[in-house]
Amino acid sequence: MAKRRHAEIAGAGFAGLAAAAALCQRGWTARVHEVNPEPRAFGAGIFIWDNGLRVLNAIGAYADVRDGAFAAPVYETRTDGKCLSYQPINGPGQYRLLTMPRQHLHAAMLKAAVASGAEIVTGSEAVGATPAGELLLASGRRLPADIVIGADGVRSKVRDSLAIPQERRKYRDGIIRVLTDRSGLEGGEWDHVIDFWAHAPRTLRILYTPSGANDLYMAMMAPVADAEASAIPINPAPWIACFPQLEPALSRLGDKGRYDVYETTKLECWSVGRVAIVGDSAHAMPPTLAQGAGCAIANALGLACALDECDTVEAALALWERRERPLTDHTQRRAAEIAAQRILASGMKWDDEGLRAARHVPTGADMPFADAA
Repeated sequence: MAKRRHAEIAGAGFAGLAAAAALCQRGWTARVHEVNPEPRAFGAGIFIWDNGLRVLNAIGAYADVRDGAFAAPVYETRTDGKCLSYQPINGPGQYRLLTMPRQHLHAAMLKAAVASGAEIVTGSEAVGATPAGELLLASGRRLPADIVIGADGVRSKVRDSLAIPQERRKYRDGIIRVLTDRSGLEGGEWDHVIDFWAHAPRTLRILYTPSGANDLYMAMMAPVADAEASAIPINPAPWIACFPQLEPALSRLGDKGRYDVYETTKLECWSVGRVAIVGDSAHAMPPTLAQGAGCAIANALGLACALDECDTVEAALALWERRERPLTDHTQRRAAEIAAQRILASGMKWDDEGLRAARHVPTGADMPFADAA
């Protein structure tokens, strides 16, 4: 009997779990290393467009994600009190966009990875990799594999150990992500995703996002230079002054949230030898198109497909980057333009420039949905 191929994966986030599930479904063994005592996701909300939903369907996580997620009927933009765009979604023939707490998505993907046969090891810190295909742990262990996958986030130690040339850029704005309850903001227009912008008395943005029956996610954009609005713990006063209609939620945030500056990471190449870099480790982008997770899990699935198609890991990695990178580069570039120019203040543009990734059918994700009519 031929020996099963094996993957060592650094990071039990969305990209790492998607890669593990997809590889195990194709006959591999996979071990996922998570530095934290238990796999978890930062406590805020997340958007998953149709491309990401297709990946979740392919790896067996879609049904669990769908159950408990929120399907808003409308996505609108309101700038200085004026509605600038209004797009029905999630109906027949319309864009599909589910919103949910990140923990909900993570739990469903973790379940799918384990069900596929992946091993999850917690409290295991990856500190590097070798081009020959070894994952290096902080404990001193060197774990050989047919492929090593670095999915350990923006500050990836696996990526940095390989000295891959990279470009990193930070922007003038950042974001506070908070998850709270929907008390006082329920039903009618409050079931919409609403992108609130204010230009006076200062430039601020709140992407108001129902994320479940009782969950509300708010992505609160503030300039780095605005110390009052970007402060943690959150100071509700400047936010309520700009968005008084959201006071029921803003007034109860307490010490929730953290502030992260928008940034991009672009690598010269996504692999070295038998090591692949996936997700934010390879192509972190501002959240302005809500495609960070979508691109990450699509590329993880695409990697598993390429490995299944090719005779050697090296050939598979070349095919994978050639096939998947153009769309990711486009999405990262467009997300960065939107962040730099604050384009969304004039309304979401429902065109190919912004929604090319959302419209895309990822490699290996062309099967019908379980709940398709």
